[in-house]
Amino acid sequence: MHRYRSHTCGALRESNIGETVRLSGWVHRVRDHGGVLFIDLRDHYGLTQCVVDPDSPAFAQAEKLRSEFVVRMDGKARRRPEGTDNNDLPTGKVEVYVSEIEVLGPAGDLPLPVFGDQEYPEDIRLKYRFLDLRREKLHQNIMTRVEIIKSMRRRMEGQGFFEFNTPILTASSPEGARDFLVPSRIHPGKFYALPQAPQQYKQLLMMSGFDRYFQIAPCFRDEDPRADRLPGEFYQLDVEMSFVTQEDVFAAMEPVITGVFEEFAKGKPVSKNWRRIPFAEALRKYGSDKPDLRNPIEMQDVSEHFRGSGFKVFARMLEDPKNQVWAIPAPGGGSRAFCDRMNSWAQGEGQPGLGYIMWREGGEGAGPLANNIGPERTAAIRAQIGTKEGDAAFFVAGDPDKFWKFSGLARNKVGEELNLTDKERFELAWIVDFPMYEYNEDDKKVDFSHNPFSMPQGGLEALKGQDPLTIKAFQYDITCNGYEIASGGIRNHVPEAMVKAFEIAGYGEQEVVDRFGGMYRAFQYGAPPHGGMAAGVDRIVMLLCGTTNLREISLFPMNQQAMDLLMGAPSEATTKQLRELHVRVNLPQK
Repeated sequence: MHRYRSHTCGALRESNIGETVRLSGWVHRVRDHGGVLFIDLRDHYGLTQCVVDPDSPAFAQAEKLRSEFVVRMDGKARRRPEGTDNNDLPTGKVEVYVSEIEVLGPAGDLPLPVFGDQEYPEDIRLKYRFLDLRREKLHQNIMTRVEIIKSMRRRMEGQGFFEFNTPILTASSPEGARDFLVPSRIHPGKFYALPQAPQQYKQLLMMSGFDRYFQIAPCFRDEDPRADRLPGEFYQLDVEMSFVTQEDVFAAMEPVITGVFEEFAKGKPVSKNWRRIPFAEALRKYGSDKPDLRNPIEMQDVSEHFRGSGFKVFARMLEDPKNQVWAIPAPGGGSRAFCDRMNSWAQGEGQPGLGYIMWREGGEGAGPLANNIGPERTAAIRAQIGTKEGDAAFFVAGDPDKFWKFSGLARNKVGEELNLTDKERFELAWIVDFPMYEYNEDDKKVDFSHNPFSMPQGGLEALKGQDPLTIKAFQYDITCNGYEIASGGIRNHVPEAMVKAFEIAGYGEQEVVDRFGGMYRAFQYGAPPHGGMAAGVDRIVMLLCGTTNLREISLFPMNQQAMDLLMGAPSEATTKQLRELHVRVNLPQK
């Protein structure tokens, strides 16, 4: 018999009854039933009930066992007594009557419980992550992650893509988030950077003629952490294709992402025909460029009904042509208590309040706004937005560029509070037609709004003759249930157009050559039209595991202060290390 096990703790079935078996694993819990000890033994594969009674030669050893001891147990597989089957376990019809126990690894007092999934302070969970990962739900989340990545690889290969690995030590990128820098020992005073994404390398692979690339790529960004973005590093399904239009990218990737969701959705419906929503429409209807489409509420511009009305606050705002009034319908929200609650919520978000109209029995509008604008205008609003008796509508006014984010939050809040958002499905969509540029108020200049390497719609002609702030790009995102899960674009592969695009954002040609020399040179020697995208592996796994925190689907994450409590990173370097790297530490004054 094998030194440690003849079977795993998830393997025994009724067909094994009568066999002498050997199991090794962790003591999950010990139950004493009138002197008979029931020991649940756990390993990666499952859990088996083991029984030791006073007649067993192993009884004295069994009495010393505590939670999380690692042990070997020999014994005979037998049928559980009638009425004690556990149908929740694959091994639930059998048990092992133990004849011998060997302690392989004793365990001290546990800093956090492994049995059960009760809440526990995050700093303890991260410091003792190796214990945390033994807990059933987190352990299962990690294995789901493994299976999702396997599914992605299988589906990408099925679509004719090839997996390539790109460098981890690379050059610093001028765009996006802060780089993690790595000092060079061989080249004093110079630094490598960890890649924020393999963007330039995957484009260079297209220049090299490889046609279809993918990679489960690690990416590194020195950003502040938040619940849906891990500090330091994350993984993405990175994709690039040659000789493609935007439609070709959609046709290749939609079945991959849909298939992954369907495979792991646990029966929840997954949208098959993805909607395509222009960026501007997404902001106007949903107040978000990553709308939660499970919420049926669509906002509408109702400015005409308030222009010149008795509600002077809105009427005066609308004298400025750039200002608008948007309505947020609230089906079933026509109670004073709910409207007051929403008004208080808006004040908590830093707004002066949230105007509303309620529609009472008979279709009469009620509330301060209705009283000010009169029954005709109230009825016209109702007709436009489709509200009925018992409904309400909330109103946001001002410059849409400044209030769209708040209106989106209000839409989400209404959907949540009135149980309009269907939590039991996955709603995927493409957001398209992103603006190529935006105006940077801080620096008082035109800036790239998304990916600087994207092709502008209209190409070089648009860059030469169009107002930059009106140029749209061949850029697109995939959204799901209120999260952006992928982003991509058709690339600008024409050297002259690339230089012109960067020139509009304030970069000279020499600066483009200096910063993107490899790619700029490659474009001079026969560049195929190409495009691609990157899907966030972590966010996809998070959604499919039904959690809202990336730490619940990651092996060894950092905490909110970007510290690894388990390994003690970041840590100070030794004087010798710093000397070898020609680096001197200049700490800020306390």
